[in-house]
Amino acid sequence: MRAAAVFLVTLLLAGCASEAPVETPAMYVNMAEAGARLDPAAAASMISQYRQNNGLGAVEIDPALIKLAEQQSLAMASANKMDHDVKAPLAKRLNGAGYPATLAVENVSAGYHTLAEAFSGWRDSPPHKANMLKNGVTKLGIAASYAPNTKYKVFWTLIMASTEVR
Repeated sequence: MRAAAVFLVTLLLAGCASEAPVETPAMYVNMAEAGARLDPAAAASMISQYRQNNGLGAVEIDPALIKLAEQQSLAMASANKMDHDVKAPLAKRLNGAGYPATLAVENVSAGYHTLAEAFSGWRDSPPHKANMLKNGVTKLGIAASYAPNTKYKVFWTLIMASTEVR
């Protein structure tokens, strides 16, 4: 009787375990797939933690910067070209959107399939690292655009800015 009870409990637990979906952490979602969605909150958290580990303040998501980052990533994907100026220089894009930046920096990249890869690539590149650790920025926008028929497949844009009067 006892063995049957143990067997029944084991079956019940096994059934529960097999039904639970395994969710990929946001930083490891493969952006090189149709319909993949970047989690800006995960990016803001990752970059804020990195900044705080380096004695700087956190950054928060800015919907206007998200939109500008999306436009830049889409423009690079459409042109199949990784380039800060594919549409226009950052200052001109910010001004054209009416964004009141008093300080702004931008990282672009291509070919990274996950947020973790893009972050690591930026962290390991001195100019991109300097942008992520820019003193005074308080807001960010980030985007990744998937373009399956291009060399790089995924085009990334990170814009960090401040609107505070300096």
